[in-house]
Amino acid sequence: MSTAYGLATGTTSAEGVTTDRTDAHPHTTDRAEAGPYAADWADAGPYAAALRAGRGPLFLRRSDGWLLPLDVERWCARADAADLAVLDRCEGAVLDVGCGPGRLVAELAARGRPVLGVDVSRAAVNRTRELGGQALLRSVFDPLPAEGRWATVLLMDGNIGIGGDPRALLDRVGALLAPGGLLIAETAQMDVDERAEVQVVDVVHSCGSGGSADAFPWARLGTPALLRYAGRARWRAVRQWTAGDRRFLALRSRRASSSAEPPKSTAVISSQRVRKPSGDRPVPNR
Repeated sequence: MSTAYGLATGTTSAEGVTTDRTDAHPHTTDRAEAGPYAADWADAGPYAAALRAGRGPLFLRRSDGWLLPLDVERWCARADAADLAVLDRCEGAVLDVGCGPGRLVAELAARGRPVLGVDVSRAAVNRTRELGGQALLRSVFDPLPAEGRWATVLLMDGNIGIGGDPRALLDRVGALLAPGGLLIAETAQMDVDERAEVQVVDVVHSCGSGGSADAFPWARLGTPALLRYAGRARWRAVRQWTAGDRRFLALRSRRASSSAEPPKSTAVISSQRVRKPSGDRPVPNR
């Protein structure tokens, strides 16, 4: 039995992280405790269809009509070199927030690492499980297994934008991590600090007919903006780096006490309500 499976089912203890068996199948969990399992916009329409097909086109559309391309093909492919460099830096048990179709969860599971993905899209969770990874149909703001004991949290592919409130998301991730735990976030290429209501649309529906009717809050942050938010919340920057046109920032959470052991010098890591902008410049809707 793999540690990844045990992590989700509670049958195995991995690096101090053990969860209830009910967490392996979120439909068995009481809805009042877990909250809504799937966001309406993620459960049907263009987003779910794109994940099932493994390809776009797909966009986030702001209310002013500007579009941000979503890199569905990359999400549905195997982890690329930039992804692998992030995964090599993960410590201990890993929680992938907004895991999407599961390329990172599957890669870590194949390495025998304890890892769990969470996403608000049934299509994303199903695809992750088909790849051999463990995933729950949850929002990061719902109750999650092993809160306060994760060693690493990933917010990849722009997922620092989940919920449209970076400060609230950082607070939530801090509560999920063990003291001194590692957050790896992927940020926008440009120095942007933007919050907006967005919809997921495909190219056919990008002019507003028949696309997703459900807007949700989203944020886009460049590395400087995330560093500002993190500093106010007393996160410690560990490292920032680039890979091609992608940007990453590793942050370490506050430790329980000043006597805690100093972090390993080699540890670095990166990481919306769900998925996932990859481009940094919105393109005008034409």
